Amino acid sequence: MLNVLRNPTYARLYSAQIVALLGTGLLTVALGLIAWDIAGENAGQVLGLALTIKMIAYVFFGPITQALLVSVPRKTVLIAADLFRALVALALPFVSEVWQIYILVFLLQLASATFSPVFQAVIPSIFKKEGDYTRALSLSRLAYDLESLLSPALAALLLTVMTYTSLFIGTCFGFVISAILVWNAKLPHSPSAQAQSFRERVLRGSRIYLATPRLRGLLCLNMAISATGSIVIVNTVIIVRSVYGLDEGALAVALGAAGAGSMIAALVLPRVLDKIADRFIMIAAGFGSAVVMSLLGAFVVSAAWPAWGVFLGIWAAVGFLQAVIMTPSGRLLQRSSSDADRPALFAAQFALSHACWLIAYPLAGFLGAAFGVGIVMLVMGAIAIASVMAAQLLWPAGATRDPEHSHTDLPEDHPHLQGAVKTDAGWVHRHPYVIDDEHKTWPVKG
Repeated sequence: MLNVLRNPTYARLYSAQIVALLGTGLLTVALGLIAWDIAGENAGQVLGLALTIKMIAYVFFGPITQALLVSVPRKTVLIAADLFRALVALALPFVSEVWQIYILVFLLQLASATFSPVFQAVIPSIFKKEGDYTRALSLSRLAYDLESLLSPALAALLLTVMTYTSLFIGTCFGFVISAILVWNAKLPHSPSAQAQSFRERVLRGSRIYLATPRLRGLLCLNMAISATGSIVIVNTVIIVRSVYGLDEGALAVALGAAGAGSMIAALVLPRVLDKIADRFIMIAAGFGSAVVMSLLGAFVVSAAWPAWGVFLGIWAAVGFLQAVIMTPSGRLLQRSSSDADRPALFAAQFALSHACWLIAYPLAGFLGAAFGVGIVMLVMGAIAIASVMAAQLLWPAGATRDPEHSHTDLPEDHPHLQGAVKTDAGWVHRHPYVIDDEHKTWPVKG
């Protein structure tokens, strides 16, 4: 899997991703501490609203920034987003009111919603072989999981020798180093953007996404991930402290178990995906995570909580199965877009997947508080099962990447019709199919 790091462009971009993630992790810790200083016991409400603002920036404003910057070179967008995030991080230590936190968090997440889809869309342009791209995706997943484990430990270490406001400076340095690494990377040439209205540019990624069967299935799987994943993120602290009566260290162990499961999946998936179809693996993992969560909920409601070690194993299994769904998603997006449309499609995935989390987070929190964790596990497990069943229907088995299709709306001398055969149904041919200006809808028989 590490062979892909021999590519100098990807090695620099991957290094940029790692240092930016570490900076973001330090920022998360520091933000919690500054919220406590300003809001005291209401810090949880402040952070909850900040998380909601983050999701709003991702879901509603991310596609708009992509549309506004469609003609700007990708390297310029990535560097500008990193430097903007660095400036916001530098401003955070000077806040004195809660509303200032909300504004700066919104600006920070808006820059992240600009950076991440463009960054993700560049990687498939670097690797033309799908196997190499799969290994790059697994490394990226591994970086996210390692960040969730290492950033709190690094923050704790730094806090022994400095104040938490200094963590914002560390965050700033992380984003600046990321910008330098991107600047030194030789990115593939960006295709020229076609003349389109602003409205079309904003909606183009979502239109392509929702018109592609495999991506409609992916959206349902995103909902399944959010339904089970929200239990881990929102309710683990309640389970550890109230159910098992353990301390903060045990909370880190529980979240680490889920992260460890995800890392194991990232390590083994590349070889598995070389042999088994993405659809089979992703849907099987979706059912697996939903069933595991539902069975745990049923056990808790009818009997009692399992032993601590068993619970950690279950959390590791959930993390493993979720990563099995998430990691191949980039392959589906790469297959479903041209180079020119790829940033818009990745932005759509970014927005729509976070929309699922925007639904799941409050459900997991409010239902857990009202009815108990066991009931919310059953409810969210049922939502996940229904979502995976919908994915099966919307993403038909056996669908080919190059379905035969016909054109009746293109002139005979159109370059796209080269090699096509004229029939009573129009000009017929087959090729790797994506939704674009020549293909507005998915063919019925494909």
